[in-house]
Amino acid sequence: MELLSTPIDFLKGVGPAKADLLKKELRIFTYRDLITYYPFRYVDKSKIFKVYDLNADLPFIQLKGEVIKFETIGKGRAKRLVAHFKDDTGVIKLIWFKGITWIRSSIKLNTEYLVFGKPTCFKNTFSLVHPELDLWEDYNKKAHVGLQGVYHSSEKLSAKGLNSRGILKLLKNLIPLLKNDIKETLSLKILTQLNLPTKEDSLINIHIPKNNNDFIRAQKRLKFEEFFFLQLHLLKLKLIRTKRLKGYPFPKIDTHFNNFYNNHIPFELTGAQKRVLKEIRRDVQSEAQMNRLLQGDVGSGKTLVAFLSMLIAVDNGFQSSIMAPTEILARQHMDTISEYCKELDINVGILTGSSKTKERKELHEKLESGELNILIGTHALIEDKVKFRNLGLVIIDEQHRFGVSQRSKLWKKNDFPPHMLVMTATPIPRTLSMTLYGDLEVSVIDELPPGRKEVKTVWKTDSNRLKVIGFIREQIKLGRQIYIVFPLIQESEVLDYKNLMDGYESLIRDFPLPEFQVSVLHGQMKAEDKEYEMKRFVDGVTDIMVATTVIEVGVNVPNASVMIIESSERFGLSQLHQLRGRVGRGAEQSYCILMSGNKVSTEGKERLKTMVENSDGFKISEVDLRLRGAGDMMGTKQSGALNFKIADLVKDGNILEYSRNVAIQLLEEDENLEKEENKNILKAYLPYAKQRNNWSRIS
Repeated sequence: MELLSTPIDFLKGVGPAKADLLKKELRIFTYRDLITYYPFRYVDKSKIFKVYDLNADLPFIQLKGEVIKFETIGKGRAKRLVAHFKDDTGVIKLIWFKGITWIRSSIKLNTEYLVFGKPTCFKNTFSLVHPELDLWEDYNKKAHVGLQGVYHSSEKLSAKGLNSRGILKLLKNLIPLLKNDIKETLSLKILTQLNLPTKEDSLINIHIPKNNNDFIRAQKRLKFEEFFFLQLHLLKLKLIRTKRLKGYPFPKIDTHFNNFYNNHIPFELTGAQKRVLKEIRRDVQSEAQMNRLLQGDVGSGKTLVAFLSMLIAVDNGFQSSIMAPTEILARQHMDTISEYCKELDINVGILTGSSKTKERKELHEKLESGELNILIGTHALIEDKVKFRNLGLVIIDEQHRFGVSQRSKLWKKNDFPPHMLVMTATPIPRTLSMTLYGDLEVSVIDELPPGRKEVKTVWKTDSNRLKVIGFIREQIKLGRQIYIVFPLIQESEVLDYKNLMDGYESLIRDFPLPEFQVSVLHGQMKAEDKEYEMKRFVDGVTDIMVATTVIEVGVNVPNASVMIIESSERFGLSQLHQLRGRVGRGAEQSYCILMSGNKVSTEGKERLKTMVENSDGFKISEVDLRLRGAGDMMGTKQSGALNFKIADLVKDGNILEYSRNVAIQLLEEDENLEKEENKNILKAYLPYAKQRNNWSRIS
């Protein structure tokens, strides 16, 4: 058996009880799990401070001195042991709330100690709470430590002596055993090319670095490796798909496309739209199935690109379909695409949950005969009854609203899988996109059509509420419509959010019937009621739509020119950006008003200022990634793809990009990793590939 696979129970210093805790609390089962349990931060133990030098901004520090007296203060839970610790510049208090009896008996008075902890200041007096103490005599005998790792532990582990220091002690027991037993996972070529240390040296120096340079190199190597194998895996999946998954080639651009492009296109395409169209064209020309993710901010013109792609399918004798998450959005696509097809000999149909039986029968017949060229719809498209004559292209709008199983049903509508184009209006930061969708082709529309007015965004606190109400009245008089979005629909004891229904009651007092029409929309309403209220707003019957974030995706109401977001400090950046994208669809100047309480946290202020200063969704998503981290940003479903042990998508974007380029070059030279020089990589990759789910597949 490989030494790294040895159960943790056999390590010196780990008995049955500690082994059970390590397994339950930290998921450490083997020597491999322990050696790859990396510190989450480091403290510098090379410098010894003086009491006189202390300030509240210092991180963890070391002091050399003596305990001159003890006192026990308080009773019950408030009981604490206080030691007065003195050096030649002053006195500081050391405080313990737990283990008082043992600590008091183990520390000798008037004996030199090295103490380590985080200084805190209260009423101009410094103290260290639960510090570490080492006899100066013992410390002096050892080689002086520089950087020392700090490890996550738990209360249960600490109670058994496995706090951060205890875990480091286990690692010091383990590392000598692993000398010459840690197999290299990268090729000599990559190590030399990138000047990286060996796997063995990296694992030692990440835990017990000899110096700062060794630590930096170890960290770089381990981060690179983590990204490298992920990118290698994603690129291998892409290779397999392009080779094995045959699609229907669309070799020609013909009458329908050329007629529309040259004579009927409503406005000049942006440079980004043209670039994306070329990327799609290149994909569908080949015999491999296209699997492309199209990212574009709200209003960037994704629908027009999708329609032009469908025209290529029609020119090559194939049908297309577009699937939207809601009936309203499907009908908006129907209106837009029907308008585009006015001058073209193309038949378009729509299928939703509310389609009548007679309509359905007629549509099914046209679909099977090939008379219907484009079918637009909701989940109803994936029903078994829906049969195409020759489905060649599937477009999915707001892809995150559909599960993989739903999307995959569209594959089975033809002999070969149709080309897949999935669209999202949620900008994804580049590093995240490379991680989650690295096995896909990704297109980005990163510019807005010319002449489109930027939504003016302002941040107002509750003290400005009367002015905001006055502004709403002015906009309604001008014939505009208003969204007002609330974060919650029920009282919360924990969070002091504005309640949607309270907000609604307050609004109808400020905007009474019959002069004003106010609708309400939230997630607890029945689907048909939601559709009814949304339709009233789309048709211009309602002046104000009071809603929760159910209006976030998709609906286009050109006349809605004001978006007011209540308790905006409680929303994430990407959500605020999506909500803002509901306005600014028409010719008039649009506004987004971010309402907040008078007191806002530092992070809340940064989010709101980012919204006021930026309209670019991709820039906003980068800030969002930095503030929230990748896991929180993507939610639980995709967080498994982001479980890195040492690499960080926020901080290590340059290492990620580099690792992908190295993986691309490697596969170009040795697609199946058959060369002798790549045997280490192949050996490490095979078990890795078995463990990985294909997180990103879109079809």
